[in-house]
Amino acid sequence: GELPRSTYAALRQAGADRFLLRHETASAEHYALLHPASMRLETRMQALKDLKDLGFQTGAGMMIGSPWQTPRELLADIRFLQEFKPEMIGIGPFIPQKDTPLGNFPAGSAELTLRLVAILRLMLPHAMIPATTALSSLMPGGRMAGILAGANVVMPSFTPQRYRSDYSLYDGKNASYIESEQNLDTIKEELAAYGYSASRSRGDYSD
Repeated sequence: GELPRSTYAALRQAGADRFLLRHETASAEHYALLHPASMRLETRMQALKDLKDLGFQTGAGMMIGSPWQTPRELLADIRFLQEFKPEMIGIGPFIPQKDTPLGNFPAGSAELTLRLVAILRLMLPHAMIPATTALSSLMPGGRMAGILAGANVVMPSFTPQRYRSDYSLYDGKNASYIESEQNLDTIKEELAAYGYSASRSRGDYSD
């Protein structure tokens, strides 16, 4: 997450060239509601700037429907992403996890997430935008719906089945949906059914 610029520089020198750090929200007031009192939006934004300055392919993004989020916050997010021009944009619907302070809030909207994926694809045509597992947890066929809306990255989980219960990011995670190394062929078949093919490249950003 948030690290000193010198640490990012050391990672870059060691060979790291991509870093995803969601900005979470472009509103300082909203950020304060979502994070511990010790954290500041200014620190997160400076970390993102440092990563860009150091030559990382940099990712930002936010959860759609996070607690206390309004259209005003989403508009600020869109404007920030338009100006910052990240190489990666990680967005997906908020899904609560019962053992966290935000566990009693409702989940975000898959439909609104898809609409924002489409907006950001038009705005930043070369960005890497994932179709998240969270989408398929909220709606049948959500991952392919994300691809059709403009996402161009699929991120299957290679966590062995016996360990998945130890990694519960949110309640109701659809862990069975094309989520193992054995099912990579299934992913390719789904993509092919819609006229897409999986790239064998590293997937680097290119404009």
